[in-house]
Amino acid sequence: ACICEKNKRVTSCRQANGVCWCDSVGSGVPVNCDTLTSKCLLMKAEMTGSKSGRREKPKDAFEDTDGLYDPECENTGVFKAKQCSGNTCWCVNTAGVRRTDKHDADLKCNRLVRTTGIIVEMKHAERNAPLNTESLKKFFRETIVNRYMLDGRYITSVLYEKPYITINLKQNSSDKSSGDVDIADVAYYFEKDVKGDSIFHNNILNVSIDNEELRFEKTVVYYVDEIAPEFSMKSLTPGLIAVIVVVIVAIVAGIVVLVSSNK
Repeated sequence: ACICEKNKRVTSCRQANGVCWCDSVGSGVPVNCDTLTSKCLLMKAEMTGSKSGRREKPKDAFEDTDGLYDPECENTGVFKAKQCSGNTCWCVNTAGVRRTDKHDADLKCNRLVRTTGIIVEMKHAERNAPLNTESLKKFFRETIVNRYMLDGRYITSVLYEKPYITINLKQNSSDKSSGDVDIADVAYYFEKDVKGDSIFHNNILNVSIDNEELRFEKTVVYYVDEIAPEFSMKSLTPGLIAVIVVVIVAIVAGIVVLVSSNK
């Protein structure tokens, strides 16, 4: 027997060739405890252990407004492109977040669309002086690389504008090698840590900058897919329309800058 340090929601742990392997709760899929477990298997395990069946989230922006659901996972641990609850179905991205309206069971989701960008926005609790920006950037970069095993080249930026901290992760399918952890899994582990519900076994994340513990009032995760989401306008909240516009404007602005700098 062994302990799965990176996932507490497992059973039947055993040592094989120096690696601790365990079965993920709810699916029975074997997971390698030397690396992060996929978000799909984690959600499945969490649903197995949760009584309410689902937790509501505020309905705004292209964040995950559906909250926790009981997902269908491939044997590799990735989300199936089509997810259903009863006779209602929808398509998801590689982060398992709904990217279409909800339809009946005839819905076709041709492929699993990759989430290439994740923006984590955190608001820290009220304080008089701003934090030291360099210390803050160093802390979050080192945490993401060491704790969640993400190659530092996928961390595009860590920005601080008191009281908001914004972390940008970007990982195209062409960049990602087979041994790399996925940004969707990293973001899920991180979000759970920040919200005080760590997936790790007895290993709580203390966010401490220059020896001062930091508390958060709100954490929101936004997803940018390689193909724009397919929501009909009538189902969009104003917040979501704004986010899509911002993302499109940002992408267009990026292209303009690129074109002008190439001249």
